[in-house]
Amino acid sequence: MEILVCARRVPDTSENEIELNAAGNDIERDELVYSINEPDNYAVEEALQIVVRVGGNVTVVTVGGEDDEEILRREMAMGANHGVLITDDAFSGSDGRGIATILKAFVQKGNYDLILTGVQAEDGAAQVGGMLAALLDYPFASLVNSIEVLDGKKLKVSREIEGGNKEMNEIDLPCVLSIQTGINEPRYVGMRGIRQVASIPIPTFAASDLGLDAGAVGEAAAKVARVDYFVPTLGQGAEMLHGTREENIDKVLELVAAKGGLK
Repeated sequence: MEILVCARRVPDTSENEIELNAAGNDIERDELVYSINEPDNYAVEEALQIVVRVGGNVTVVTVGGEDDEEILRREMAMGANHGVLITDDAFSGSDGRGIATILKAFVQKGNYDLILTGVQAEDGAAQVGGMLAALLDYPFASLVNSIEVLDGKKLKVSREIEGGNKEMNEIDLPCVLSIQTGINEPRYVGMRGIRQVASIPIPTFAASDLGLDAGAVGEAAAKVARVDYFVPTLGQGAEMLHGTREENIDKVLELVAAKGGLK
């Protein structure tokens, strides 16, 4: 099975103190520490586990700049067979649909049975996977927390839905799935593994290589523009309840009723 995983490089929230820029429409990105989008790491691990069971190859692709090779090499050290960088100045400012358009053009140059994305981008929204499926006219499932390959033509997938319940579906290949965090335990990648793949060439694709009109992507083609970021106003501190379980239950009911939560 040929599996393509779409990955993204994002600011590492555990290593950075996030601040807004002067314009208030983005975070201050100078000198930030970056890492792979955590949900994408689960998607790569799931692809690797599928290949162990049924055979095949895993390719990881990202849309970005030269610095984004860092996450491709990390995922290759993790076990991915190939890494691909899609980069072009024309892609700057692309919204979710623009990124999906770029990825569609790349997918159509290959022969992939299964395309995986993380459930969402830590610095964005859960949109590219669904948009990519729609542009390709492929079946799509989101919040996937288990995958079973049935016969090489279909998958059986479990989706997380409200109330902690699961929804089971059969889905035809090729398809696009967005992978929920917690579906597996991504394997550890050490510096030794990263050094082993450091000299492997990573192919790059520009807009012209993909047959993309520069006017169809990038800021000029974006239908969604970020206009504002803000830091939520801090509310009052939590009220700590002390007493027996019964006393605390009574107090919680009183507080909820006082705020109009009980009728």
